[in-house]
Amino acid sequence: MTEPATESDLGSVFVSNYPPYSRWTPEETPALDDVLAQSAGPAPPDLGLYLHIPFCRKRCKFCYFRVYTDRNGQEVRQYLDALAREVELYAAQPLLAGRALDFVYFGGGTPSFISPKQLLGLVVRLKDALPWAGVDEVAFECEPGTLTEAKVRAIREIGVTRLSLGLENMDDGILRENGRAHTTREIHRCIPWVRDAGFQQVNVDLIAGMLGETWELWRKTVDETIALDADSITVYQMELPYNTVYAKRILENGGENSGGDAPLFASWQTRRDWHAYAFERFAAAGYEPSSAYTVKKKGRGARFVYRDALWRGADMIAAGVSSFGHLRGVHYQNSSSWDAWLEAVSRGAFPVQRAFRTSAKERLIRETILQLKLGHLDPGYFRDKFGVELQDEFDAAFTRLERDRMLTLDREAIRLTPQGLLRVDSLLPEFYEPEHRELATA
Repeated sequence: MTEPATESDLGSVFVSNYPPYSRWTPEETPALDDVLAQSAGPAPPDLGLYLHIPFCRKRCKFCYFRVYTDRNGQEVRQYLDALAREVELYAAQPLLAGRALDFVYFGGGTPSFISPKQLLGLVVRLKDALPWAGVDEVAFECEPGTLTEAKVRAIREIGVTRLSLGLENMDDGILRENGRAHTTREIHRCIPWVRDAGFQQVNVDLIAGMLGETWELWRKTVDETIALDADSITVYQMELPYNTVYAKRILENGGENSGGDAPLFASWQTRRDWHAYAFERFAAAGYEPSSAYTVKKKGRGARFVYRDALWRGADMIAAGVSSFGHLRGVHYQNSSSWDAWLEAVSRGAFPVQRAFRTSAKERLIRETILQLKLGHLDPGYFRDKFGVELQDEFDAAFTRLERDRMLTLDREAIRLTPQGLLRVDSLLPEFYEPEHRELATA
């Protein structure tokens, strides 16, 4: 039986950065100008580029990203032209001039929404602005229903090495209920094209706990995903941000997801149980964990350069409306307004709406909590980079988590237990500074 969600299960616990975004302010945006005016120096960190393609065929009912489903062809072309122009502006800055990219990520929205001609034209301009010759990874998100054989070939032609298919579930009823645009038929239709294109790595995404999920349907999704034989599989636990229709329904029902004739959301505990079940089944099928969310097929060398570089403090240019970046210790986010973003880029200005200049301690905490999501920490890495003994620096947090059997401690290795790995995001505020702890879910 599926345990239904209640009011206590609402909210978002996924941690993607530190300090919390609510600490970022418009007053801090000059900090980005300051670092862009500096030279890169003799040994700069890895450099990445995030490109936000915000177009979708439909808006998923659980989505809280900046996406558009109502833009016409002219507006799409206008956006892509401005996206390239924004990257060209960054490439001219002293901090970035002449630096080669180490990784590129096409995110969304739905990057595979745009046409092959638009994609190829965009990449020509991007490569003219910033060198791609030595890039270690080009990752690209896809919605299966937007793919054609010609589009898959175009994606491969631009140099994509890691293709990620947003399957989310393998049941059409669940996909339809949650507002997904694609069907399982479209998933199976595109798989041969993807295999024939010869990508270095194919990842597929699932979400544990979509509206209407049951144990029977989740087992079916896991088994059918295994049959696809992807190089890596990522499983997210469904979240219920307060501003979604689903969360409001629970609140209107007095904090109970009673359902009636409506499908049920599962509780956090049930979602974690489904996540654990999936990882167990994937392990039996020859996969091993590479983070709290992702497993990789043994012997295939699957990696996620974008993730690992960001979690180790890499620089990353953010391009596109509402996108997030990080340069030399300064976090920043672009304007979330289509018109404001376009207007700024058109006059040659950076369309940044808020930023945050981190301290050395905040950078240490950021890398500690993000790398903990890998399931382990290497104290030697932190000793060499930050000059600290990790267990001394965070003694209270580690002691509490060890007591609660969420991790094990050794002077040269810190490892999450299976239980800790399943709920790692909810554990991370243990490491926050006091002024940030109350904003852990902001």
